[in-house]
Amino acid sequence: MDSRISDPQARHGEAAFPGLPLRDTARDALKIVLVGGFGAGKTTMVGSVSEIRPLSTEELMTRAGVGIDDAGRLPDKNSTTVAFDFGRITLNAYQVLYLFGAPGQQRFWFLWDRLFSGTLGAVVLVDTRRLEDSWFAVDRLEHGGMPFIVAVNRFEAPGAGPEPDLAQIREALCLSERVPLIDCDARRRESSKTVLITLVKYLAHCKKSAAARETAP
Repeated sequence: MDSRISDPQARHGEAAFPGLPLRDTARDALKIVLVGGFGAGKTTMVGSVSEIRPLSTEELMTRAGVGIDDAGRLPDKNSTTVAFDFGRITLNAYQVLYLFGAPGQQRFWFLWDRLFSGTLGAVVLVDTRRLEDSWFAVDRLEHGGMPFIVAVNRFEAPGAGPEPDLAQIREALCLSERVPLIDCDARRRESSKTVLITLVKYLAHCKKSAAARETAP
C-alpha cells in the first residue's frame, strides 16, 4: 500500500481492471518512467491508471528497514516497492504507453539506469510533506537531458495543514519555467491520465522545438 491513499480500493484504481488485450493494430510502444521520493504515490498512480492489472513488486516493510528507509511523516506506510511497478495504457489504435514506477529509496537507485533505458520521458511525483525527496530525481533527469514533468500529489487528508502552492514548489525545486508543473490526485484515474497526457504533449513540444532548431539557418 502506498502512503498517499485513503481507501483499500484506491491501490487498484476506481474500477475493476477490464484486462483489455493489446490491439492488433498497435505498432508504437512508448515507455514512460514514474519517479519520486519514498511514499510519494507512484504505486498508487500506476494502479489507478493502468488498463491491465499492474505488476507490482511491493513487499511488507520489516524491522530490517528501520534506520534505512525513512518513513517519517508516513505513519500509514507498511509496504514498499523493491523493484518496479508496471502498467499499460492504450493511447490510440497505434500507440501504447508502458508505464514503469521506479522505487524511491536510495538503496534501489541502482535500478534506475535499467528502467531509464529506452525511456522517452519521465514524471516526477512529489509529496509536499517531503519535497527534499524529489531533489535527486529532478537533478538526475536535468543532468541526463531527459524531458520530464512534475506532478504534485494532493488530496484532502484529515488534520493536514495548508500546503505550498505550485509557485512555491517550483521555487523549492529550482524548476525551470519550461518544465510543466501540475497538481494531481494519484488515486484518481482521470487525474493520473491528465498527468500522462501532459507529459506526452510536452514530449511532442520538445521534439518539435528540437526539429525547428535543426532547420534554423
